[in-house]
Amino acid sequence: MKTAEETAAPELYVTLMMAPKNSPAKAVRLQSDRVFEEIGRRIREVGGQLVKKVNAVFQWDIMCGELMVAQWTLDLKTGSGELYRGPSRQSADAVFTLSDDDFMELVLGKVKPQRAFLVGKIKVKGSIVLSHRLETILKDYIKLTSQPSVEKLAALAQIQPSE
Repeated sequence: MKTAEETAAPELYVTLMMAPKNSPAKAVRLQSDRVFEEIGRRIREVGGQLVKKVNAVFQWDIMCGELMVAQWTLDLKTGSGELYRGPSRQSADAVFTLSDDDFMELVLGKVKPQRAFLVGKIKVKGSIVLSHRLETILKDYIKLTSQPSVEKLAALAQIQPSE
């Protein structure tokens, strides 16, 4: 019996399976990549304000089963803030581990972060309190919860927002 990955995209399955465990596979383009790119653009615009309010480093480990396929870090502790691919250059205050699909559900408002955490869709290492602050600040500055931005992010990710 084939797995979902084998059925959906055999070449993706091979690429993912050949990548070392706990090492991001670089050949895969994820829906979340476009969202992180948009977050990065917004951080360049308002990062200095966020650094003053947050003073924390966040890392996302995007998984496909047990395999990490992407890693992103949002540094709101130094300079004017920065979002970059890869592990945190300093100790992260909170590390979020979740699948690409679960990340997109969070971004598009299909599931609330607290609910995702409670049902095990997202794992958090570090400060849960800071993760709540991050949610509030991202809503304020990136407007992920406003309908035009959700539609824009959905279009970027080539998926449809929930009604």
